[in-house]
Amino acid sequence: MFAKRFSELRPYVPGEQPKDRAYVKLNANENPYPPAPAVQRAIRDFDASALRLYPDPDARELRRAIASTLGDEVTEEMVFVGNGSDEVLSFVFYTFFDDDAPLVFPEHTYSFYPVYAGYYDIPVSRAPLAPDYSVDVDALLAKKSSGIIFANPNAPTGISLPLAEVRRLLDSYPRDRAVVVDEAYVDFGGETAIPLLREYGNLVIVRTFSKSYCFAGARLGYIVANPDLIRAVFTTKNSFNHFPVDVLTQRIGIAACSEAGYYTEINSRIARTRDSFAASLSGEGWKVLPSRANFVFARKPGVSGRAVYERAKAAGILVRHFDQPGISDFVRISIGTDDDMRRLLEALKGAWS
Repeated sequence: MFAKRFSELRPYVPGEQPKDRAYVKLNANENPYPPAPAVQRAIRDFDASALRLYPDPDARELRRAIASTLGDEVTEEMVFVGNGSDEVLSFVFYTFFDDDAPLVFPEHTYSFYPVYAGYYDIPVSRAPLAPDYSVDVDALLAKKSSGIIFANPNAPTGISLPLAEVRRLLDSYPRDRAVVVDEAYVDFGGETAIPLLREYGNLVIVRTFSKSYCFAGARLGYIVANPDLIRAVFTTKNSFNHFPVDVLTQRIGIAACSEAGYYTEINSRIARTRDSFAASLSGEGWKVLPSRANFVFARKPGVSGRAVYERAKAAGILVRHFDQPGISDFVRISIGTDDDMRRLLEALKGAWS
């Protein structure tokens, strides 16, 4: 009954969302603060009769609004939008990566990359991280590849690759192969590669509204790239789903862009909470990687990551544990409010002294 390709699918496993009790969710990297007031007004004032009409398939007004938040060097023609960065990544994989050589990405990074590679029959090759868990540019470049993709800041480590290292990778890589930088977490202290777009026609930057714009429940992601590459992604999109971003999401996305300062403020607050929380963990003897994302990746020496996860869950707090060789002793902890983090610290304090 089922196609052979179906039997070979290996789906992505998201962070759990149990319903047995009320939990503090620090396992999905969601923003703990509400969207900007303009977004709330746009939802309140939305005319439901607009739902009877198809949305603008090219989302032109939304793309202009996004471009306006990214600096003078970015134009509407350099932006593509889709239903969250996961759908956008799907279009990127289909458009730019081939089966003539492996797609290369770091050994530990966003776990949807191998899922999409399998979906499109793209071979993969994983490059080891450096000893300090940072992305190793030389390791990425050492492998023959049909393209390179990595998150920056990386997930689940939270470590950010300096812009100079991104430039070094681009300088050393063939210009006829795509380099995709996934900047889902860049607004929490990372260094964006957008200034490099004019110099490198093979650079593709993927971003999302889910994290820094508080849109995890709305689904809106986008690409920033050379206009020729954006047109290519539109060809892929229009061969799959002509109307990907619904009319309400387009409206609230535009509203969010009108209050970029609000998001700068709340994301700076998250970064301050992150740094304070990381310092507190370090003071309790934890090893905490230097994060520039809205989460930290940490381990307690001598304690399994599974044990930390279970201790937190018993206290009504969800964190993420990846049962993978090389990182199984770590947990990834999303940054919530100051009260959320104090509650977690209290639950972990003295547990393994």
